[in-house]
Amino acid sequence: MKIPLLLSFLAAAGLLSSCDSTPRERQEVVERETQKLDTLAERAAGKLRVAGRRAARFDSVSRVRNRQPLDPATEQALSNDLLGPYASISGLTPATIEPAFVQFMQQVRARRRQWSQRDWDYATAVSRQLNAQFRAIRLDIKGRDELHIRALQTEFTALETSRDVKDLGQAVKQP
Repeated sequence: MKIPLLLSFLAAAGLLSSCDSTPRERQEVVERETQKLDTLAERAAGKLRVAGRRAARFDSVSRVRNRQPLDPATEQALSNDLLGPYASISGLTPATIEPAFVQFMQQVRARRRQWSQRDWDYATAVSRQLNAQFRAIRLDIKGRDELHIRALQTEFTALETSRDVKDLGQAVKQP
């Protein structure tokens, strides 16, 4: 009783069909399927090569951009725009550094969608200056404020990285 049930199950699964063919027929089927897989693999490899070239091109353009020095006047103007009343970074105190980071991140969130990669370079320079001042006075900052500043620093890094990934993705997709 159990054998006919097993045979019908195997037949339904298509596992008995190989019993109805010769080894040569099965070999031909395997060769055809192998050719299909090879073709798919070649297409995928070609797409990966193209994507790799585009990513490398994006990377080299980014390196060239990063080698170009930032204009101090433009950097100062962006610093004034992003920090408002806290633009004098070296004068920030333990009481004013946290509001400066809040102001900075509010402006970054508001403007980030319109920024080019070069704009992000300038914003990163302002962020570095803020971070340097933070490190210089960190021991005098309240724990709650320090924790909030760390969260804002992390958010900035995440937004910047998100933009880099987005731009890389676009560069890989475009011809």
